[in-house]
Amino acid sequence: MALDQHGNLAAATSTGGMTAKAPGRIGDTPVIGAGTFADNATCAVSCTGHGEVFIRFSAGHEIPARMLYSGESLEQAARHLVMNDLASNDGSGGLIAVDRQGNIALPFNCEGMYRGFVIHGQDPVVAIY
Repeated sequence: MALDQHGNLAAATSTGGMTAKAPGRIGDTPVIGAGTFADNATCAVSCTGHGEVFIRFSAGHEIPARMLYSGESLEQAARHLVMNDLASNDGSGGLIAVDRQGNIALPFNCEGMYRGFVIHGQDPVVAIY
């Protein structure tokens, strides 16, 4: 995810895949609106986890939709999606997201998720658990 100095948001997602995944499995990463989404009006999102569930819930798009139509903050929308919608449907995983004000959300409902971010003028942040 990126928010540039002009207020433009961008998302790009790469995946290492799931351990022991079924041959021929298609994940959410290449599906815009499921594993990746960006919109200058709301936020940029990159997801990781059980892609089939992320696809069913249009996870990448659900967060900006909740922000626009329910008035939720980035953190509220991201946390609701990951902890309620995905978790209750065997959707293990998480996401990283940044909104147009530079707020960052990194919720996950699994044992650990590699994540990190950099804010201009601050030390980089990286975490696993």
